[in-house]
Amino acid sequence: MPVPTDMVGDQIGPIKHEVDERWTMAYSAALGDTHDCYFDTRRNGGVVAHPMFAVCPEWPVIVQSRELADKWGITPEETRQGVHATHDVTVHRLVRPGDVLSTRLTYTGVENKRPGAYTTMKIETVDADGEAVFTTHQGGIHLGVPTVGEDRPDVSAPLIPELGPTSKEPITEILVPVAHGAAHTYTESARIWNPIHTDASVAKAAGLPAIILHGTATLALGVSAVIDAVGDGNPERVRRIRGRMASMVLMPSTINVKVIDSTTVDGKDIVRFQVLTEEGGPAIDQGLVFLDRS
Repeated sequence: MPVPTDMVGDQIGPIKHEVDERWTMAYSAALGDTHDCYFDTRRNGGVVAHPMFAVCPEWPVIVQSRELADKWGITPEETRQGVHATHDVTVHRLVRPGDVLSTRLTYTGVENKRPGAYTTMKIETVDADGEAVFTTHQGGIHLGVPTVGEDRPDVSAPLIPELGPTSKEPITEILVPVAHGAAHTYTESARIWNPIHTDASVAKAAGLPAIILHGTATLALGVSAVIDAVGDGNPERVRRIRGRMASMVLMPSTINVKVIDSTTVDGKDIVRFQVLTEEGGPAIDQGLVFLDRS
């Protein structure tokens, strides 16, 4: 069945999450990011979660959104043809153990694109006081699946700043090894389970050459490298992360995080980066990290 544009505005949630140190530490450990701020409970103010921890409380509402797919006549086969295309998260503050979070998903757009139906969603995570913690705008494509109805593009997405041409020489390039079991470790630590990342037979049935690393894991590895390279190793400077999922990362392999340049706009340092596969193709393209000025 085609994806109906009338589904724009439909919602899932809120779903509640209680965050503990075990969860936040496991997420950072899965990335191999071992800064004290993620692990040292003796630290003044305690530990914080990695900026990309946002994807952890978001996953349950994404899974539950499949119920909306049934409601709108989208078949399970068509749902499985959906791929994560774009990710844009605003970090209002980092999560801390003890936080009680609530997450809600709203469909914000459906458009007909050449590869298939392009759907966008806004995922809002707030704390127990109702204060914003993360706001994510995420896009996906149902490959080969058409839409029905007039296109309804997302009008709520944050603006992408015009930064001009990129620098000829990158600030730095950082090689990051991705272990054979990286997807399994990430699955359990993030509590994000999709069998194309852990089950070779499911990956083969989906037309993949092998199990692949989660796109959010690849993006998170890139963010960690950017924080280390130009963010003083301080994740609390991160205010927004954006990237386009472009190519698969197989395991084991070595990815290359290319930190391209940094531009100051409206009091924030905006860092452009790419994550390249071992073969040199872009795994994460059009990457941006917005940092508070140090």
